[in-house]
Amino acid sequence: MAMTAVEKVLARASGVTSVKPGDIVHPVPDFIMIHDGVVMGAKRELDALGIDRLAAPEKVVMVTDHDVIYGSAGAAERGAYNRRAARQWGVERFYDVGRGGHGHIFPMESGMLLPGMFYFDNDRHATNAGAIGAFGFRMGAEISRVLATGTNWVMVPESLRLRIKGTLKPGVHARDLGFYIAGLVRKGRLKLDLDYRVVEFAGDLGQFNLAARAALCSSPTEIQAYGVFFPPSDGILAYAKRRGKRPYTPVFPDADARYEADVELEVSGLEPQIALPGGVQNTVDVSEVAGTPIDHAFIGSCGSGMYDDLVAAASVLKGRQLAPGVRLFIAPGSEHSTQRIVKDGLMQIFLEAGAVLLPAGCGPCNDAVIGPVHSGEASISTAANNNTGRFGAKDARLYLGNPTTVAASAVAGKIVDPRGVTPAPEVLKLAEAA
Repeated sequence: MAMTAVEKVLARASGVTSVKPGDIVHPVPDFIMIHDGVVMGAKRELDALGIDRLAAPEKVVMVTDHDVIYGSAGAAERGAYNRRAARQWGVERFYDVGRGGHGHIFPMESGMLLPGMFYFDNDRHATNAGAIGAFGFRMGAEISRVLATGTNWVMVPESLRLRIKGTLKPGVHARDLGFYIAGLVRKGRLKLDLDYRVVEFAGDLGQFNLAARAALCSSPTEIQAYGVFFPPSDGILAYAKRRGKRPYTPVFPDADARYEADVELEVSGLEPQIALPGGVQNTVDVSEVAGTPIDHAFIGSCGSGMYDDLVAAASVLKGRQLAPGVRLFIAPGSEHSTQRIVKDGLMQIFLEAGAVLLPAGCGPCNDAVIGPVHSGEASISTAANNNTGRFGAKDARLYLGNPTTVAASAVAGKIVDPRGVTPAPEVLKLAEAA
């Protein structure tokens, strides 16, 4: 029976030869991820049931990425609780503050998450796994069931194929394409129903390295996609081989796999995009809002927090200063990236520009527990979404752009087309090829 890539992942994890959409399976994950804000609720639920042992503690990965800087007594309490929980549960892979970074980024960089793998996660941006050719399944609060039993029932989702045709222009990023796709879907111009579906990319994908693929996983997630998948390229496989710490088997869709929808999207004419306040789907060309004053900027998140995203931003900020009255926060996606920006000189570029460096993790994207906006302010960022109130004040205006758009706008004090700013070529050379 022909299968899509994600169907193959689920069949392997479930110990069966094949699956089809609508089947109920009980996949055994390669690992189980639980983020800091959910640990307390999950443990209290299991404690109330008298469950004090996890089914497979060796598979559990606990991550501190949302509340990295304790901005309240409640956050400090949760941090202390999580450390006790890790000890009581016998979880050795506990990536506390300063140990790992963003749970949807550092596992790919460290070789924990590899092509063909399957894992459960409480957070919906487990879709980032598709960037490296794996599949992460969101359980939400029901992650406690997985902790207790080692698995949970999963209904095999439908898969949609989105074939990319053409090459992005210089200065246009994968994140722009992600915003554009979200806009087309919500406007009905791209006939795809993403609700509990997997978006499988195909076509001209050689132009997208790992960071670009992670960026393209972000926006479909915000409009209800349950999974995103990229067949791993030779570059991605070489990247995984260098970092892999265990055997793995990449998966690819069968040539005759069935898709609920199969559409093609021409991208060679795309301009840098801006998501207007209220959602990633509210997308326009940057020229339509150029000149809009800003007060606040942020570069990071699971969509744009990888090393290459930081390189892109630094290439624009080098030798330049933030506009008066603008504050720019930068949150690397991993501790590895933090170390690299120090070693490669990017940290100095950010500091000299006047940016504020945050520890690896979600940064302000976690509902602005740090770096919030004030009433009436305007922000431009690479956050996962710009829903009303995401950064604090409900009357603040939140715009989204790619890392160079955000950096260039922070320098100008207003939204600008980043293609009007010449990047530093010596900085761009630091980007990875995978």
